[in-house]
Amino acid sequence: MKLLGNKRLLILMLGLILFITIMGLTFGNRQYMSWPEKFLKDTVAWTQGLLYKPAGYIAGFFEDIRTLGTIHEENKALKQTLTKYARDTARLNDLEQQNKRLQEALNFTERQKQANNYRFRIAEVLSYNPDQLNNTITINLGELDNIKPNMAVMSVEGLVGRVVRVSAFSSDVQLLVGIDDTAASESKAISVTVKGKEESFGVIEYFDKNETQLLVMSRIDPNDKLAVGDTIITSGRGLLFPQGIEVGKVIERKEGKFGIAHEAYIQPFARMDRLREVFVVEVPEG
Repeated sequence: MKLLGNKRLLILMLGLILFITIMGLTFGNRQYMSWPEKFLKDTVAWTQGLLYKPAGYIAGFFEDIRTLGTIHEENKALKQTLTKYARDTARLNDLEQQNKRLQEALNFTERQKQANNYRFRIAEVLSYNPDQLNNTITINLGELDNIKPNMAVMSVEGLVGRVVRVSAFSSDVQLLVGIDDTAASESKAISVTVKGKEESFGVIEYFDKNETQLLVMSRIDPNDKLAVGDTIITSGRGLLFPQGIEVGKVIERKEGKFGIAHEAYIQPFARMDRLREVFVVEVPEG
């Protein structure tokens, strides 16, 4: 037991001496390290490198996932912003065009007030029905607005057609391009004359949709002064259309089918495929 106690004391002394020696070697600011220090430092650095690279890859992977999520949300918000911008731009353009058309309509009605005492009821076109037999449009005025069948309908450019069916809140308008050349079209004929040559007379009976795509004006006296380039207006002699509404321009004049009267081909002023607002012409009674 005494020998064992001496061994413990010896080991303790050797450990203390080793500790003091190491302290002496590492104490103070030294430019050079001992080889045990170098070995220990290199071992620790190598071990840290092995652990750092995988940890860096894993951290970078999750960081990339977070970045992709952020980019996805930013792209989604950007797409929504661009969609809203495109929608707002289209709406603005539509409002600008509508404002322009309404300004033209206002100027038109002011001019018409000075020319005659007709009342012009502006109506919005709700739908276009390209029926092969009788092209029609539907407007947002009806019986409650005192709209009646056979009222003339026009645009800023010229005559469009006439009201053929009326309901409480809307009406159907037969366009000039829907007047066909059947026998039933006799009731749809439009009595017309030449602007500045009111002694001229003729009747627009139908629209030649197969060949010329023009209105056909017939029953023209061979001695009539009507000429190519003249402006055709309603004469007011019929029971449907009031006087003075511009219809179109004379493109061609020629001898009729039986050589008794002449015919003329009229290019309508109104563009039937671009109607947005129209006017229902109301003639005051008395």
